[in-house]
Parts: sequence; structure tokens; C-alpha cells
Amino acid sequence: MPVRPTDPLPCRVTVCRDCCCGSPKVTGVDHAAQITRLGEEAPVRVSECLDVCDQANVIVVQPSAAGRAAGGRPVWLGLVNDPDATEDIVAWVRAGGPGVAPLPDILDLYAFSPRGSASAEPSPGGR
Repeated sequence: MPVRPTDPLPCRVTVCRDCCCGSPKVTGVDHAAQITRLGEEAPVRVSECLDVCDQANVIVVQPSAAGRAAGGRPVWLGLVNDPDATEDIVAWVRAGGPGVAPLPDILDLYAFSPRGSASAEPSPGGR
């Protein structure tokens, strides 16, 4: 179900693309389909580089307004290179995401702390 402008502020998803993530360096992934699928559930921003190339493909799930009010922080997920992982992210976002729904155990396997801070906010322009 696509995000409607009348929905309360939903989770946002930042997808790293360009340098390593979303490139032929990460083989066997339909990168465009991944963005499309995530965008069916949440607004998606594409960043040129989040500077954690060793974790390609990187996706950051930022809390909704309700999630942030409940103390939710952005969750960085790395090595998201298969459609099942993308579906797990979609299901978590649909359930409310950070601060609203607990991180599923399967996604805990993908979670990591970016250099510098466990709660670093991704910037829209990358580095």
C-alpha cells in the first residue's frame, strides 16, 4: 500500500546508492526493485554514499513521528542484499518501525552502528 500524504508522519527509509551500494559491485541484487518495494511502504530517500561501503547495501530506517516520540532512533541495516531481507524491512516498517515495533530478530542480524555514533542520522547528500 503506497504511503498517502494524509498519513501521519511515517517511518522514512534512506537507501545508499552510487559508490558501492546499488552498483554492479554488489551482484545479484535488483537495486531498483528494492527501492520500489521499500517505497510502497514508506517515503524513500536515496543517498549518494553513507560512507559505510563495507556494509553494502545499506538501508537506514528512521522512526515515524510516533516512534521518535517513544524514543525510537534510526536503525542502520547493512548487507541487505536479498529480497527476503527487503521484505523483512517492509514488514517492520508496516508494523511501525523504530520506537513503535521491536526490531525483529532476523533484522538484528543486519543491524550495525555506523562509525562515530550508534544513532547517527544519515544526511540526504551522503558524506
